[in-house]
Amino acid sequence: MKQLPKVYKRIVIKIGSSLFYSDKNKLDCSLLSSIAEQISELVNNGREIVIVSSGAIALGMSVLHLDSRPKDLSILQAAAAIGQHELMDIYRRFLKENNLNCAQILLTWDDFDDRLRYLNAKNTILSLLKFKAIPVINENDTVSTDEIKFGDNDRLSAMVAALVGADLLIILSDVDGLLDKDRKSVISLVEKITPQIKSLASPTQRKTSVGGMIAKIDACRIGVDSGIPCVIANGRENNIISLSVNNPGACGTLFLPKKDYLAQRLRWIAFSAKPKGRIIVDDGAKNALLNKKSLLSVGVVSLLGDFETGDIVSLVDKQNLEFARGQSRISSIELERVKGSRFDKEIVHRDNIVIL
Repeated sequence: MKQLPKVYKRIVIKIGSSLFYSDKNKLDCSLLSSIAEQISELVNNGREIVIVSSGAIALGMSVLHLDSRPKDLSILQAAAAIGQHELMDIYRRFLKENNLNCAQILLTWDDFDDRLRYLNAKNTILSLLKFKAIPVINENDTVSTDEIKFGDNDRLSAMVAALVGADLLIILSDVDGLLDKDRKSVISLVEKITPQIKSLASPTQRKTSVGGMIAKIDACRIGVDSGIPCVIANGRENNIISLSVNNPGACGTLFLPKKDYLAQRLRWIAFSAKPKGRIIVDDGAKNALLNKKSLLSVGVVSLLGDFETGDIVSLVDKQNLEFARGQSRISSIELERVKGSRFDKEIVHRDNIVIL
């Protein structure tokens, strides 16, 4: 088993919307107070904490007396707009009781896709941490559409963890962790995310939530590929954040990071930037790419989409399976002219390719 670091300094904590309410469908003040106290203790011990929080839509639904998650986009965005104010008021109140300041950061995928905005978001978060403030990050559901949505805050939490170079990602929900195939026992340790591990997951059935265990495992894959250990745990367990930080694996499910994890820029290519096109390659080019070679024009069969020099593209085999992503050195118009022939420079340099 890989040796984990003794101290996690920078920690991203994802808090699911299911933790905001008690069984009586009232705001669970005791749990939220406990979470704030645990975070305060960590900050006082020199840790840096970033919160990625769901809950805006759920809180907005409560204010608007909606029983199920709206399907109409404008109503969903209206619930988010109302609920986001409620959400930040909750964090401000409970963190202030522990002498902590918090800051609201709303993001869409466009903030990750654009390299400059990506770096600006990183610098803002790191500046807040220097002031010992707690960034509270959520998807900007008031303006998000299908084209710029993350899909769920589990994925957002992993992308934030990769963005800030976190030492640990903790995903808190109302589940104890990943259950075994008999659905009876929690798997305490996952050394590698395999198809068998993914098959144990099931989507959520909650009316106020999206995601579920499938989304959490996908988030952990981003984390471990970025060299970040990840914990999925039940936020209602006593002192769960402190336990997860001081002894990961003692509660919930711990996902170990890869030894050959991606460098910061390659994380952006793999997980944050949205591909602007697809390049279909032949078998010889695919084998070369898998062996850490650059993509040459002679190996390009065809392409889809319009992209410019510097855009991120999907690299696809003849079976239409995406196996890598990279940063194109030429535009789609130029590639259309030189595909399948000899060309004087690489189409995608090996230093800017990520094998998926």
